[in-house]
Amino acid sequence: MAITASDVAAFVACLSAGAAREEQTLNAADARLGDGDTGSMLRRVFAAMATANAAGAATVSEAGKRLAAAAMKETGSSLGTLVATGAMTFAREAREIEGAGRDPEPADLPRIVAAMRDAISMRGKAETGDKTILDSLYAIAAALGGGEVSREVAAQAAQQALAAFRDRPCRIGRARMFPERSIGADDPGMLAAALLLA
Repeated sequence: MAITASDVAAFVACLSAGAAREEQTLNAADARLGDGDTGSMLRRVFAAMATANAAGAATVSEAGKRLAAAAMKETGSSLGTLVATGAMTFAREAREIEGAGRDPEPADLPRIVAAMRDAISMRGKAETGDKTILDSLYAIAAALGGGEVSREVAAQAAQQALAAFRDRPCRIGRARMFPERSIGADDPGMLAAALLLA
């Protein structure tokens, strides 16, 4: 079964609703390690993406381009830029699939998530093990590639990554300057991935 532009828009609408619901939780998590605005920033970015009329796009790749443009226009933070990078990469991967004469399918998602992970790694100059949302994406790509492709599987992988990294120090970003404070604290990006996918 093909993925449609409407499917993409519906998924982003769910992320937007989750970001609004979890705004203060994410802000509180970020306040332990950073500026305390991760929740507010994600609420704004996903709200902008949810109103980008992705459902009206003729193709999935065009839907991704609309989402990326909306995210870039709204964000002013490093995490927001990574969201936009992920959306741009999603659009590029979808365009390659469409160029082969077919629509993206759920079976393509492990490859697409892995490409998003790699692009975000390059843009954010982070590596696996740094305790960032990149570690969540590594876990999600692996889980989707190893079995059922579903939101539930992705959510479980994100939750497991969050738990696995909780007692590790942050190795990048502002939190790396106070590694002892980051031990036992959830990385806000990883927490966002777990909460919003759930």
